Amino acid sequence: MHKAIVSPLSKVPEITLAFWVIKIFATTLGETGGDVVSMSMGLGYLLGTVIFTFLFLIALFAQVRAEKFHPFIYWTTIIATTTVGTTLADFADRSLAIGYSGGTMMLVSLLILSFFLWHKTLGSVSMNNINDRKTEIFYWVTIMFSQTLGTALGDWTADTAGLGYTGGVYIFGGLLLMILAAHKWSKVPKVILFWMAFILTRPFGAVVGDFLDKPLDHGGLALSRYSASLVLLILISLGLLIFPQRAAKGVGH
Repeated sequence: MHKAIVSPLSKVPEITLAFWVIKIFATTLGETGGDVVSMSMGLGYLLGTVIFTFLFLIALFAQVRAEKFHPFIYWTTIIATTTVGTTLADFADRSLAIGYSGGTMMLVSLLILSFFLWHKTLGSVSMNNINDRKTEIFYWVTIMFSQTLGTALGDWTADTAGLGYTGGVYIFGGLLLMILAAHKWSKVPKVILFWMAFILTRPFGAVVGDFLDKPLDHGGLALSRYSASLVLLILISLGLLIFPQRAAKGVGH
């Protein structure tokens, strides 16, 4: 029997229930926050994408340069990926007129390619061993594709598939519950279940966000995007204060 070799602490948090709750709040904020800039402020999807890409690059620079895990920097970077993912997906789907189906297929292909190159280069796509610069870049590129895919997939489910926002909540919520059941009662590798859940929390947050702020005649609650975004930001902040985040412990073999 070979003992596992404990690697240096990762620069990402431990995967706990609090992690998933905050992740869902963050993905929902990405949807409402992205809509604030592109729709409520009237800046459009392209300019919104430029603004959020700039903010994402600043957050990513701080995250990569940090020598250890910092909850504030990590979750700021996550939120940045969700907002730029929202406006980028909307720009591709609507402004470039490739449609939700076309945008979804393109992003699925990019996400698969990202996982393939990550695994081929480093031999693993573990969510815990994020403790060197090369691995961290693969991690964040993969997250960016997954967040952008989530917006396109959520819109495709609600609009093209005709299930509406509440139907999307049931679909993606049900899939997340199935992953939770597999985590508890199956032998599916945890790394696969993690990435499945991570990817699916984005369309779940997208349809929840759209349900909150879209007009009543479009199946939403017509809540203010500004107030919904502020409430979600407060909930994320409270989550980080009440449930302190610790760095994941990387394990090598």
